[in-house]
Amino acid sequence: MNMKEIFQPIFSLLPQVRSPTYRVPFKEKLKWTGVILILYFILGQIALFGLSATAVDQFAQLRAVLAGEFGSIITLGIGPIVSASIILQLLVGGGILKLDLSTHEDKAFFQGLQKTLAIVFTLFEAAVLVFTGTLAASSPSLTWLVILQIFIGGILIIFLDEVVSKWGFGSGVGLFIAAGVAQQIIVGSFNFLSAPGQPGVPSGAIPQFFYSLTTSQPDFSLLLPVLAVIVVFLIVVYAESMRVEIPLSYGGVKGARGKYPLKFIYASNMPVILASALLLNVQLFAALFQKLGFPILGEVSNGQAISGLAYYLTVPSGLGVLFTDPLKVLVYGVVFILLCVVFSWLWVELSGIGPKQVAKQLHGMGMQIPGFRSSRAQFERILKKYIPVITVMGGAFVGLLAFGADLTGALGGGTGVLLTVGIVYKLYEEIAQEQLMDMHPMLRNFLGGD
Repeated sequence: MNMKEIFQPIFSLLPQVRSPTYRVPFKEKLKWTGVILILYFILGQIALFGLSATAVDQFAQLRAVLAGEFGSIITLGIGPIVSASIILQLLVGGGILKLDLSTHEDKAFFQGLQKTLAIVFTLFEAAVLVFTGTLAASSPSLTWLVILQIFIGGILIIFLDEVVSKWGFGSGVGLFIAAGVAQQIIVGSFNFLSAPGQPGVPSGAIPQFFYSLTTSQPDFSLLLPVLAVIVVFLIVVYAESMRVEIPLSYGGVKGARGKYPLKFIYASNMPVILASALLLNVQLFAALFQKLGFPILGEVSNGQAISGLAYYLTVPSGLGVLFTDPLKVLVYGVVFILLCVVFSWLWVELSGIGPKQVAKQLHGMGMQIPGFRSSRAQFERILKKYIPVITVMGGAFVGLLAFGADLTGALGGGTGVLLTVGIVYKLYEEIAQEQLMDMHPMLRNFLGGD
């Protein structure tokens, strides 16, 4: 009995979001995306019953990437989904799990396995966070109730993500990250309510800056997180527009020419999400091993790593860390950027946008490169000159940008801002294309519609 025969009965027991049997119109996609977004914000307001007042947010610096609301039933956010994706990508990329994701059967098996693993991770992460004291229950009798609430919230996020992927725009993972970061940026910039312990002093960066003008000399450092958001936004928008364009001609129509664009950020923003989630799991396992009496990854105190590998792989925040602990900044920066490069390569290979897959697609459409013989091998040879290079360079670039933005203390987290800009940019392109196809149905075949 092979692996597929073992897992298929399990997949059949899992609840499924029905796939549409027709092309979902633009307005219906917009409706589903809006409904899921509202449900996500509502879930973030449902507090965990029985949570201890001493609970600490161990992943506060990665909260934007997790897209979860600490203390609510969706505290885990997208963590289990991304953790499952990391495991499977490493298994498939390393050849341990032999799947051909270009086939419908293997792709469906991969998705089923990812959902199953995400559910397992949801229960595992909920149990670890509660038993290690990070999300401790207010009394021992409520321990399993707290775990159950976190588990239910995690399952809801998994299925909300599936609804968006099948019936809405983009993916739930991207939508939840963008929504959470946008909320943090707006509240962090414009909140006029008093800061904790400072009656009368606004907590938002911009109101607080104007308040400083009326009481003493202006504190321009208050605006640094806001300026960092703007700088990251402009850099990412510019990088998104950078591309290599390969000239194409259509063999069946004389004079018909076009260009195939290869974006500089070729692997999109997924490598940053995967790298951040992997480092998050290092923190999680450090706390677990310490609880078991084997602090092999370092020691954790009050939800924060204070020594060992876990400490050096914790996000450094604030430019002051460059002077107080430069070794930590160097180690984290190098590891984070290398992980982004590795996950960029894996994402390109596993998502069907590598040289071999793109060459097969273009050749099958009857395209050819002017001045070259029309063959799939020729396409692949030319694409291999560009795709591997921009994959590595693009992965290193987004890793470096996210790392640098985190050091500035940008609102929403530097990594969160980077991801949000990329997600919104891609979402805008998808919405514009979908609207165009609704207005001009004859363009559907050309743009890949059903």
